[in-house]
Amino acid sequence: MLAKRIIPCLDVKDGQTVKGTNFVNLRRAGDPVALGKAYSEQGADELVFLDITATHEGRKTFADMVSRVAAEINIPFTVGGGISELADVERMLDAGADKVSINSAALRRPALIDEIVRRFGSQVCVVAIDAKQTDGGDWTCYLAGGRVATERGLFEWAREAADRGAGEILFTSMDHDGVKQGFANDALARLHRALPIPVIASGGAGAMAHFRDAFVEGCADAALAASVFHFGEIPIPALKRYLQDEGIPVRL
Repeated sequence: MLAKRIIPCLDVKDGQTVKGTNFVNLRRAGDPVALGKAYSEQGADELVFLDITATHEGRKTFADMVSRVAAEINIPFTVGGGISELADVERMLDAGADKVSINSAALRRPALIDEIVRRFGSQVCVVAIDAKQTDGGDWTCYLAGGRVATERGLFEWAREAADRGAGEILFTSMDHDGVKQGFANDALARLHRALPIPVIASGGAGAMAHFRDAFVEGCADAALAASVFHFGEIPIPALKRYLQDEGIPVRL
């Protein structure tokens, strides 16, 4: 069995790492380059950097921060936020990123996935999906950093993204984001059954057991978290030892 991945996520706004609850009420968490270096040294498997207001404000992700991150870490990292065309992808890869995450731009123009895959390969293309569960139990996809509801459902959109060649799906439950009550494991398990590509769990980590449950119940290939890492609530080395003790394969 492939090792399960632990991925700190750094939401970047105005050059600072921030974290909120349910996508709002942001508070500062520190310098993204310094945090990324620390996580790399602590044993994180990958990192994700998201410029969380780039799409909403019509800006592009800043390549200089990506270059500074690349100079400080030795693990793969993904960059997202404001990536809407091949030139944006090329700029991020040239700056040192290993993958790009696309969300709103892919929902608005799904052919962007095909274009990225043809030009750079599936391994570069992570499709991030922010979704919220409706009263009827369905999951609705949102764009623009969770601000705008779409008519796309989580599972059919994830399937289309995979069919178009996406290398991974990064699924964030907006209902679980920052609440620290556990991941959306039922939805994760359904995605796992439906897709031929890895699924990254995001939204809800508050205890080590939540990571275990995401891997066991949700069948996730990787688990992403922010505040529990940023504010020192769960040290990555301790988390990995715990997961190993629980019989989950991780890289130590």
